[in-house]
Amino acid sequence: MSEQRPTISRRTLFKQAGAGAGALAIATSPTFAFASATPETSTPVAEQPINKINHVIVIFQENWSFDGLYGLFPGANGIANAGPATMQVDLDGKPYETLPQPIDTSLNPPAPDERFPADLPVGPFNAGNYVPADELTGDAIHRFYQEQYQINGGKMDKFVAWSDSAGFAMSYYDATAMPQGLLAQQYTLLDNIFHAAFGGSFLGAQWLIAAATPTWPNAPKDMVAVVDENGIMVTDGVVTPDGYAVNDCFPINGPSPKSITDPARLCPEQTNPTIGDRLDEAGIPWAWYAGGWDDAVAGNPDPSFQFHHQAFTYYKSYALGTPAQKEHLKDEKDFIAALEAGDLPAVSFLKAIGKDNEHPGYSILATGQDWTSSMVSAVQQSSAWDDCAIFIAYDENGGRWDHVAPPRVDQWGPGSRVPGIVISPYAKKGFVDHTPYDTTSILKFIETRWNLEPLTTRDANAYDLTNAFDFSAPSEAATPTVTATANPEATPAATPVD
Repeated sequence: MSEQRPTISRRTLFKQAGAGAGALAIATSPTFAFASATPETSTPVAEQPINKINHVIVIFQENWSFDGLYGLFPGANGIANAGPATMQVDLDGKPYETLPQPIDTSLNPPAPDERFPADLPVGPFNAGNYVPADELTGDAIHRFYQEQYQINGGKMDKFVAWSDSAGFAMSYYDATAMPQGLLAQQYTLLDNIFHAAFGGSFLGAQWLIAAATPTWPNAPKDMVAVVDENGIMVTDGVVTPDGYAVNDCFPINGPSPKSITDPARLCPEQTNPTIGDRLDEAGIPWAWYAGGWDDAVAGNPDPSFQFHHQAFTYYKSYALGTPAQKEHLKDEKDFIAALEAGDLPAVSFLKAIGKDNEHPGYSILATGQDWTSSMVSAVQQSSAWDDCAIFIAYDENGGRWDHVAPPRVDQWGPGSRVPGIVISPYAKKGFVDHTPYDTTSILKFIETRWNLEPLTTRDANAYDLTNAFDFSAPSEAATPTVTATANPEATPAATPVD
């Protein structure tokens, strides 16, 4: 079974879309109203409605805040509700009179991006008015300590001050009528999901599979952050003073950049449990599919292959050459082959190669949107579609502003709000889910479906995403109300939520 989606000119679409680590858990909004770690009823597992799902597919994209893509999505808690959070202050707390000139960090050295005005009003602005979504932009800093300072106790007012891209941190695109936005209109958009841990892609991927931060007890001194007596960063680093790897690094026994020749500068093998271990214990087949994986293992990585995005390679069980690595870590082309052969495993993680992953700075947003849509279409045309749940998720916010303060849970996060889309014959159609989630809610869904033991307290206590589903019967996709044939900005930006 497959749904038909509107056919839209790619160029038209994207042109129109433009018209002491623990010391810093600083968000002040309410904590999650956690779900129970165990089912509240005595219904046998075999009779749970969620058991209608036999294939879970997680598409894990890169580096966008929710407001950065869906701040104008009808019915979502978007930019129209931002209030004082649109204002930004400098490092001393003084309000900016205008946004500082956006910096293009893809240049060497970084320099003002003259495609953007130098005197934009303070607040979020539509980047697509200046740079279409099918062109490359710069990036914005997205690191463990800096994100906490940007959040600024929940005020969300120091994204510019702590960014290396200046005013660019306040930019957004309207993705409502882009390929993923059309899917969000047809199925369920999550407008209250946060990336699980402050910082960048390395840590975001770790929390997707393990709900935990890797340890690095004896890291080289120059890789360790220095903080003052109040836990405030003095010198940035990869590893916290108490030995946790929080910023981008590479695995000692997985594919790694050839430029790193000292093993002491590679993250040591991790042994804490992952969702892969839990699935193996239960005899549930699974795989992590990554674009460019085979070439990377062969020592010839594509220039855009991102080693630190391959979460399982940091674990002893999945080191290069191990039986588990060969069984579970595969190439994107193997995902397509499994769909075509009708033997997709029960749980699939799908990680795009760099050029397709939407990461600003080296990936074009339009290209990543097209890639994701093509993967969803491949699933919809396969035998897996009838009993599958597809989760489109993002590893972190990419240093981009969002107006919703993340809830306080623990010293690791959650970080800022990110987009989430649920696609399934059983997903609620044309629905915006305001339930509070974080990345570990995906783990909770998998654990709930196959009755697996939680990995940590975070996934044990997370909501499991079932509010995005109606398991009574499969239903047809909703018809998008915002398409590229209309001006997206003419659509009401958001409906305030309770």
